[in-house]
Amino acid sequence: MTDNTSSTPFVEGRAEQRLNAAIARFNRWPAVLRTVLVIASSVLGGLLLLAIICAPLDLFTQCLFAAICFAVVLVLRKIPGRLAILALVVLSLVASLRYMFWRLTSTLGFETWVDMLFGYGLVAAEFYALIVLIFGYVQTAWPLRRTPVWLKTEPEEWPTVDVFIPTYNEALSIVKLTIFAAQAMDWPKDKLRVHVLDDGRRDDFRDFCRKVGVNYIRRDNNLHAKAGNLNEALKVTDGEYVALFDADHVPTRSFLQVSLGWFLKDPKLAMLQTPHFFFSPDPFEKNLDTFRAVPNEGELFYGLVQDGNDLWNATFFCGSCAVIRRKPLLEIGGVAVETVTEDAHTALKLNRLGYNTAYLAIPQAAGLATESLSRHINQRIRWARGMAQIFRTDNPLLGKGLKWGQRICYANAMLHFFYGLPRLVFLTAPLAYLIFGAEIFHASALMIVAYVLPHLVHSSLTNSRIQGRFRHSFWNEVYETVLAWYILPPVLVALINPKAGGFNVTDKGGIIDKQFFDWKLARPYLVLLLVNLVGLGFGIHQLVWGDESTAVTVAINMTWTLYNLIITSAAVAVASETRQVRSEPRVSAKLPVSVICADGRVLDGITQDFSQNGFGLILADGHSISQGERVQLVLSRNGEDNLFQARVAFSKGTQIGAQFESLTLREQSELVRLTFSRADTWAASWGAGQPDTPLAALREVGGIGIGGLFTLCRATVHELRMALRRTPSQPLDTLMDKP
Repeated sequence: MTDNTSSTPFVEGRAEQRLNAAIARFNRWPAVLRTVLVIASSVLGGLLLLAIICAPLDLFTQCLFAAICFAVVLVLRKIPGRLAILALVVLSLVASLRYMFWRLTSTLGFETWVDMLFGYGLVAAEFYALIVLIFGYVQTAWPLRRTPVWLKTEPEEWPTVDVFIPTYNEALSIVKLTIFAAQAMDWPKDKLRVHVLDDGRRDDFRDFCRKVGVNYIRRDNNLHAKAGNLNEALKVTDGEYVALFDADHVPTRSFLQVSLGWFLKDPKLAMLQTPHFFFSPDPFEKNLDTFRAVPNEGELFYGLVQDGNDLWNATFFCGSCAVIRRKPLLEIGGVAVETVTEDAHTALKLNRLGYNTAYLAIPQAAGLATESLSRHINQRIRWARGMAQIFRTDNPLLGKGLKWGQRICYANAMLHFFYGLPRLVFLTAPLAYLIFGAEIFHASALMIVAYVLPHLVHSSLTNSRIQGRFRHSFWNEVYETVLAWYILPPVLVALINPKAGGFNVTDKGGIIDKQFFDWKLARPYLVLLLVNLVGLGFGIHQLVWGDESTAVTVAINMTWTLYNLIITSAAVAVASETRQVRSEPRVSAKLPVSVICADGRVLDGITQDFSQNGFGLILADGHSISQGERVQLVLSRNGEDNLFQARVAFSKGTQIGAQFESLTLREQSELVRLTFSRADTWAASWGAGQPDTPLAALREVGGIGIGGLFTLCRATVHELRMALRRTPSQPLDTLMDKP
């Protein structure tokens, strides 16, 4: 664990307080005595755990042991605090390690090459999942939950900060939000330097930067993509700290004041990361209509995993919404250029040199999520390729400079992106028996249930308790199923040739003018869906007309296949792209606003949402404004009123939509300051969703899966109609790939 952040783990109750007090008393004992006691207790605990894991039990005794452990889990789940979570982790590890020991010693008596092929393939996938489970517990069982350190010196003594906004192909309408927000940060103006790093070499960007008073940096090449762009800017700037924001990430006014305090407190701190928060839905949330109802794919990482990494001094740099101390960054040669995930690799290099990295789980910036599934997949492919490159060229388990906690955190992050092949194995494993008759478990059906169920139930309930605010049960399988087929090839290629593949920029912004089913991207899910349906058909045939002695085994494999059908059906649902007709996403927010009408009336209202183009608001009861009327919207800050010219584009009772008209650059800047840059805009909804309930989550994913099947049927009927109408010169393939 890190011992140099001057912070302590989050205390949840009296039990944790007593534990911390006991640890404090223990730390006052002589060092030799402490070392002897730690080693002795570790050895005894390890031997006891080993005895429990390896103890041979018959069917009845194993079932009794599993029932007792499950009863204890039901009690522990009701007890608040981290000690109860640690107890759940221990029970989960006992169940999972007992299962794996039994699996390796009692179920591998394969007789044919078909049995060996499917059997050892499944064992390898299970072993991978177990390693990731154990490493995940190390990462997340006790997150640090760091709080801000406020600046105590006078503003005149605060350090100089260079703000880097790298851009390549993003639209100016997107980037200017970030520029205005960066200028609006509450920091002495003579110590705040905003730089736009334009690798697209666009004259309109240069002219805009001159007009608003920020520095514009352009280089004559695109060597090393984003990392090269940042390193070029490091050569021509000299601020003590560098704050980095992707072109679409809009910082709040409080960003620097919240972040810089830890650097002044800890001279060894090299990098502080804050969450990536998105004010627009990603393709999963948009296509499945789960925005703000179900935690998205990234919330687990930024809500929990990074906080857990922080305990071990292994916080990852994520490329944006972060502050880095210039001196250590230059010591490692600047931002890493050896891999396409330059951010995580940079943090690894800083930790190897003995510097600290930190995480502050308070959203202080927000950006645009990827709009379409294809863009989302391309982004994840780059992440997967880059993490595999680091694993191959700078493996955290090897080399000097890292403690074991840091090695585990980095290794688990990289191993995570190897899930492609194991996920495909799990989605097809029961078909080995149902279709090919392969005996991948050489054990009785009841013994399989007695060992498998405790492993699955304990891990599911424990992770639900740990992750509940930031990841709902069973959704991880949906995310991995959607991406598994696509990340598998680049990961394997990167392991063989880590220099293969280049940096691809994730496009942001734009519209999807009509709903369509992405047949091309959905092909892997459709194949998985089809083969599982075939396997289910084989299972039904065996239950009705097959050997009665195998009925239980068939039923177990059919249950597994039904679960896989739920997951693959949900993946199919994600491939149905919904319309996105607004080029600018709207952000939900309730802000007081006054409306000055053309006839002189002044009406009070509350905003429902906003964008840089307009407001949606509700007027006080009994008031309305006609559509098309020109109005002035008044927002106040620090007692000062700010007026914006607008036109009523929508009116229904007290609800109106107002669209801004010809705002000046100063007015645009002030609008960003009053809306996107508010410190409370993003934090209010951070981790505020419903906690996870596994059964409710299963119903939710199952409902989405059923919806996915209906979506597939509608898309199929539509394609058949299009095929019947197509002209002889228009092939069917071109129609099927069209949105």
